[in-house]
Amino acid sequence: MSRQRAALVTGSSRGIGAAIAVRLAADGARVLVNYRTNREAAGEVVARITTDGGQAVAVQADVADADQLRSLFDAAEEHFGRLDVLVSNAGIACRVPIGQATDEDFDTVFATNTRATFLALREAANRLADGGRIIVISSGATVRSAPGRGLYAASKAAGEQMVRAAARELGPRRITVNSVLPGATRTDMLTENREEYAARTTLGRLGEPGDIADVVAFLASDAGRWITGQAILADGGLF
Repeated sequence: MSRQRAALVTGSSRGIGAAIAVRLAADGARVLVNYRTNREAAGEVVARITTDGGQAVAVQADVADADQLRSLFDAAEEHFGRLDVLVSNAGIACRVPIGQATDEDFDTVFATNTRATFLALREAANRLADGGRIIVISSGATVRSAPGRGLYAASKAAGEQMVRAAARELGPRRITVNSVLPGATRTDMLTENREEYAARTTLGRLGEPGDIADVVAFLASDAGRWITGQAILADGGLF
């Protein structure tokens, strides 16, 4: 990846997002690290990048708010002069049976997992440089249903449909648009059944944030130029 490229990674103060930010910076990208509340954690990600000789800046924003999301793109252009890569990673978990889910459950999970993806795709469609890359972090939950995961899976699946449409729309500008579907990954969102998931995964372990970051880095690189409109499972064989 050229050192002149600039990347925005939403929800990148911890977990998969942090690993993606660090990995893209290692490949030479200048990275805008986004956080909603944990300023200290975002600062630690920036410090890791700059200590290794990279360039990064942390910017606070709630990506489910259109004005705040827009401010992230403004910040990227202000700091880096352009934006080449968007990784829409911010998301929240939801584990509640459909019959017990409240209106608030629905509104909360769709605001962060679906509305934020829409807002990010819309902004990127109008502001990303030609030849850019858009990667949306979805979930393997969209491939196989499970009790209590209906709202979460639906909120992520909606993003995958927008990805497919955006890939067609932005293809003439050589912008690729893909989604990556992690399986069971060792993050704060995976709080239960870790041993069970590891046993069910073909490769015999939980995924690590770095496993997902490597897939994203490939899609963001020149090597990923011929892949677009895809939902790529990165699950170690879980699904």
